[in-house]
Amino acid sequence: MSDAVAKTFKLGGDLEVNRLGYGAMRITGTGVWGPPKDPESAKAVLKRAVELGVNFIDTADSYGPQVSEQLIGQALSPYAPGVVIATKAGLTRQGPNKWLPVGRTEYLRQQVELSLRALKLERIDLWQLHRIDPKVPVEESLGEIAKLQKEGKIRHVGLSEVKPHEIDQARKVIEIVSVQNQYNIGDRKHEDVVNYCEQNNIAFIPWFPVAAGKLARPGGKLDQAAKNHNATVGQLSLAWLLHRSPVMLPIPGTSSIEHLEENVKAADITLSDAEWKEIEASA
Repeated sequence: MSDAVAKTFKLGGDLEVNRLGYGAMRITGTGVWGPPKDPESAKAVLKRAVELGVNFIDTADSYGPQVSEQLIGQALSPYAPGVVIATKAGLTRQGPNKWLPVGRTEYLRQQVELSLRALKLERIDLWQLHRIDPKVPVEESLGEIAKLQKEGKIRHVGLSEVKPHEIDQARKVIEIVSVQNQYNIGDRKHEDVVNYCEQNNIAFIPWFPVAAGKLARPGGKLDQAAKNHNATVGQLSLAWLLHRSPVMLPIPGTSSIEHLEENVKAADITLSDAEWKEIEASA
């Protein structure tokens, strides 16, 4: 890829978003459970994100559960033109840091209705199956989502934590416009999925985008490059993702306005291909 990095991406070919988004998992309580300590400051972060030009916000019904979606609905509705809210369903909560997949059709339909209500939307722009339920054929889960799409309640559909053969399987049932997997400069086990998404013009949404691990150590390649560019290691980790592929939509999350502003600036950092190659080699 050349040094010039595209600033936007068209989800599903028709929803143009700025590629650096915001992940709304961190605006909940400890263990992604219950409300945040300060709901007003969580809403202020969401409002500031939109002011800064972030128009792709990713959440899930299980964040809280429902806390994140409700805060987004309260803070941002009625939504500014062009703001895309993506949500997910298919993981249930049994307590702090506990997550179990449920992909039964009646459950997914119920969760879509609840998401619409919490987010104060008539249609979800991007709905994602949070996990494929090993007990329910994916064709069954997504068959119900296809009905909801026909009913006008969902615009586009994505998947989370999947491999290429699972994306192929899902695409036989419904058009898939995005995939959300764990991925960052220090953890690239889903390289095959990134390549698959790029070949098929499917958005790749990396969660846990700034965990650079050993690369971030003081004196390491990433640390040196950050100092050279007057940036933080976190900013550089995000800039690398934007450089890595034009279909990449990083969604760093934070509950602090200061950290949010720092993250957003990552979109303006440019390194040469040679500099990136050196960082990648050290990974």
